[in-house]
Amino acid sequence: MQDFTQVPPNLPAPVADGACDHLVGLALPDVSLIDSASGKHVRMSRLTGVCVLFLYPMTGRPDRLLPTGWDDIPGARGCTPQACTYRDNAPRFNDHSITLYGISTQSPEDQFEAKQRLSLPYSLLSDAQLEFATALSLPTFSVDAMVLLKRATLICRDGIITDCLYPVFPSNSDVEMVLSILTKVPVAPS
Repeated sequence: MQDFTQVPPNLPAPVADGACDHLVGLALPDVSLIDSASGKHVRMSRLTGVCVLFLYPMTGRPDRLLPTGWDDIPGARGCTPQACTYRDNAPRFNDHSITLYGISTQSPEDQFEAKQRLSLPYSLLSDAQLEFATALSLPTFSVDAMVLLKRATLICRDGIITDCLYPVFPSNSDVEMVLSILTKVPVAPS
């Protein structure tokens, strides 16, 4: 059985290719994504307040094999550790009235399984039709006939993207950076 909760050592790092340089200053698109837990649609252009959207390729499932060569794809592995790091730090975001959303191209059913299994206290939104990804020209990659998002984190204020972290590596490193940006608390060097 695979342990999805740990980031394996020696994973290849993604390249800072500038694929998200255009995002800061853009308004969130007028598309609806399905909240995997409630089944309700979340209209992205209507998000208010401060929101963190962490984009990830896919969470692994214990009952399924990972895609072909998954550990060799730069930045692919580590979605579950990232989701769990956000889970474990959710109270810190709540203390500052920051709303968290995880977004992937996985089906709502796959996201619901992850949300339940990992006890995630925030919404996972499905962009299975790639509407959000297309509207923002988000970087993607393909494996085993799936189109998946590359890992990035968007900080939004009243529907406007004000900050973008890309690439995010290792996968569970963005929480402290995001909190530093949003709370103006310096990040301790690693």
